[in-house]
Amino acid sequence: NTVFEIGSVTKTFTAVLLAEMVGRGEVALEDPVAKYLPADVTVPSRNGRQITLLDLATQTSGLPRLPTNLAPRDSGNPYADYTEAQLFTFLNGYQLPRDPGSQYEYSNLGVGLLGLALARRAGMSYEALLTERVLRPLGMRDTRVTLTDDMRRRLATGHADGQAVENWDMAVLGGAGALRSTANDLLKYVAAYLADDGPLHEALRMARTAQRPIPGGQIGLAWHILEHGPVKIVWHNGG
Repeated sequence: NTVFEIGSVTKTFTAVLLAEMVGRGEVALEDPVAKYLPADVTVPSRNGRQITLLDLATQTSGLPRLPTNLAPRDSGNPYADYTEAQLFTFLNGYQLPRDPGSQYEYSNLGVGLLGLALARRAGMSYEALLTERVLRPLGMRDTRVTLTDDMRRRLATGHADGQAVENWDMAVLGGAGALRSTANDLLKYVAAYLADDGPLHEALRMARTAQRPIPGGQIGLAWHILEHGPVKIVWHNGG
């Protein structure tokens, strides 16, 4: 029941949220992300190809790992003060180096943008939407962005090179890595993927289904997929 930051494992939850909203008919995988952003935001495109929700979820958007205007006041908590306005300024000025959908490049920015777009579509915060559509149906009461007092008392201190470090707050890019959770809650998450039915069964199936080839394997919605002979490994890590 110790609470840990799960970092980029958050991306798989954003992917399930995308799949759940596709299932409801609220969004489509091939929708341009620009459809869910303010009209004055110009999302970069290339050769007539717009960045889609699927591009963001499969790490093939052409966007870099991080926005170039990320300049944190506190390097120990680098995402905390990055705002929606700064994100939109970045998008308005960025030129893609290649066509969307053409090449894999892991991007916190891309999945953070996906989480923001889904939240805007639903008209609520990313955390509220994820809690309503994914966490509550799976019975994951100890998985949150905003810690309760009880969760804060159980929060593990992160370490790097043997030294205690700050916890991170992901703010506008929360869909890329904002969640905190426990081993018990994550076991519920894994159990839901392994079940033959139950809450979110179709969304979980869609998330782990291969969508595009990438170096060394394939990628579903956020989930990476490797095959070793008859064994299929579906994985994502987080720090």
